[in-house]
Amino acid sequence: MLFETGVDFAVWSDHAARIDLCLFDEAGKEIARLPTARGDDHVHRLFVDGLKEGARYGYRADGIYAPDSGLWFDPSKLLVDPYAKELDRPFQHDPVLGTFGSDTQHLVPKAIVTRDVEAQPQKPVFKPGGFIYEVAVKPFTMLHPEVPEKQRGTVAALAHPAVIAHLKRIGVDVVELMPITAWIDERHLPPLGLHNGWGYNPVAFMALDPRLVPGGVKELRDTVAKLHAEGIAVVLDLVFNHTGESDRYGTTLSFRGLDNPSFYRHAANNPGCLVNDTGTGNTVACDHPYVRQLIIDSLRHFVLGAGIDGFRFDLAPVLGRTESGFEGHAETLSAILADDVLVDRVLIAEPWDIGPGGYQLGNFPTPFLEWNDRVRDDVRCYWRGDDYKTGPLATALAGSSDIFSRNGGTATRSVNFLAAHDGFTLNDLVSYSAKHNEANGEDNRDGHNANHSWNNGVEGETPDPGILQKRRDDLMALISTLFVTRGSVMLTAGDEGGRTQHGNNNGYCQDNEMTWVDWSRLDDNLIAHTAFVSALRKRFSVFSETSFFSGNGDVEWISASGQPMTVSEWETPNFATLGMLLATRDGQTVTRLAVLFNRSTEAAAFALTGSWRRITADGSNATDISPIVPPRAVAFYLEN
Repeated sequence: MLFETGVDFAVWSDHAARIDLCLFDEAGKEIARLPTARGDDHVHRLFVDGLKEGARYGYRADGIYAPDSGLWFDPSKLLVDPYAKELDRPFQHDPVLGTFGSDTQHLVPKAIVTRDVEAQPQKPVFKPGGFIYEVAVKPFTMLHPEVPEKQRGTVAALAHPAVIAHLKRIGVDVVELMPITAWIDERHLPPLGLHNGWGYNPVAFMALDPRLVPGGVKELRDTVAKLHAEGIAVVLDLVFNHTGESDRYGTTLSFRGLDNPSFYRHAANNPGCLVNDTGTGNTVACDHPYVRQLIIDSLRHFVLGAGIDGFRFDLAPVLGRTESGFEGHAETLSAILADDVLVDRVLIAEPWDIGPGGYQLGNFPTPFLEWNDRVRDDVRCYWRGDDYKTGPLATALAGSSDIFSRNGGTATRSVNFLAAHDGFTLNDLVSYSAKHNEANGEDNRDGHNANHSWNNGVEGETPDPGILQKRRDDLMALISTLFVTRGSVMLTAGDEGGRTQHGNNNGYCQDNEMTWVDWSRLDDNLIAHTAFVSALRKRFSVFSETSFFSGNGDVEWISASGQPMTVSEWETPNFATLGMLLATRDGQTVTRLAVLFNRSTEAAAFALTGSWRRITADGSNATDISPIVPPRAVAFYLEN
């Protein structure tokens, strides 16, 4: 902590025999090594008189080195402060970082003493039911023609007027930033000439990565303020489930060197064996009291220091894991909900990990929103033409009440999405029948195999105008379907314009043109369609409501005959049409809206009772017509 007279340093470790504070000049040369004093609370402290803001530092911890016993103390390793809020350089992988007895001060970033700037945060401007836009900062801005070159790839670029204009055009309510805290490459990537471009391999929980946020917390705070001024909220995607220190063959950068037994989960009766519920080599012990406090303090830091509206938690069941498994009301989850700064923040869980009982969709406590992969898969399969998918489509449209009504739930907490950073882009979903990850250097073994995708006749890129039109039609139908689901909806940046990763469904290691959004190739017709259905979602009240349908006049499910769906029709394997009649407000007017689905390759006529007019993007709304839905499309009709 910075004071007028100097700096008070404090770092926690239960098992370390000694911890030294190392001070560095701006060139990275060590200029002092000072012993800390251990307190009864296992916090090692030292006040350095006269030290100023901007000073660079790290720690070295000594003790027993016995990996088979879970102890990795090695004073040759420079360690990053878990509470560091700014680093002087990015992390870079090197085998030396995992080699006992090899000094790493020339490799490890130095923490920078900073002055906290706290402000009273405003209430989040995002409410459940809105439109979430998932953004990887560098890929989203790196090729934007209107953003100055020196600003591309940074958080500051998100505040550029051209970027904000695009967000407002398509009606974004909240920008969800993929990880921007400091991360390191997985050790297998540098030999392949590849780099992690997504950031899901963190080392520090608070420190921002200098590559994405060179201006530190101030840059983030200024960007958030500019987005808030346009009515757009900001959510951070944070990774508390593992760190980039990986398995026992990984690196010693912070947690491992300070107190490996406390920071990470280990197999029962085998302290040398790391639990791997994350698939990355280690699992953070989120139920440890010190780790819990670090997580809470990290969240508070981003709210108070930058005005962040909320958080998306990667592999969120880890936050609720104890020795007995996942608990929805585990102490760490409860502590987040009870904190006076975090109590009104937007909280989004990715509700699965790969550990025992790791699939927890629907089991997080209110008010957590949850990524809903059931919606993703069911809507994909419906439009692919799979049998018996009419019922699952309706369930998805209605907010997945079968999932979120558990434990007395009366409203959906679903975040509905059809594509995310993991897996195919939305365009590739309708352009490839199988993944094509050869560029990742793992012989196409990585990435999910079950993509529920289709290629419309040709695998990958094609000049055939007929196939390209089929793909565009399918994309419009998918986007339309997403935006009429009950719950919050999410698109990944660029999917509204048909971005491609050329069939790669695991692009985390492609920090290059494969994942960078090529703004010159985005389809403006698709963007305009996204803007249209997003505006419809905002116009009609029914779409922003999250309570479950009662069935008492608020929703009717009809067939093309205009009559209520029969049991036989619901159970017909290849049933191709579905109508959803919704009671809604259109401004101050109470009316009915018909959302009509046709997944067949032929136009479908719907026999609606009464007078209806079609709502179109160009505003040329004809009245008193019999609803005709084009092939492979979703149509909207408003009752006169």
